[in-house]
Amino acid sequence: MSSIFWLIPLGLVILAGAIYVFFWAVRAGQYDDLETPAWSVILDDDQNPPPQANTPKDIADNGAEKQ
Repeated sequence: MSSIFWLIPLGLVILAGAIYVFFWAVRAGQYDDLETPAWSVILDDDQNPPPQANTPKDIADNGAEKQ
């Protein structure tokens, strides 16, 4: 029974800490943009794709330059 006198205040302190951390995160802007971090994984722009020929003439010209 004496442990309940420690557990109730400890639970209230942990609850107050969790509420403080939540409001700190909201003020710091942690919840402002929820979409961009998810899309940044899919849309990896570190490397550009190689240029591609658009017409058959461009393909023939590129082949002639390499020979």
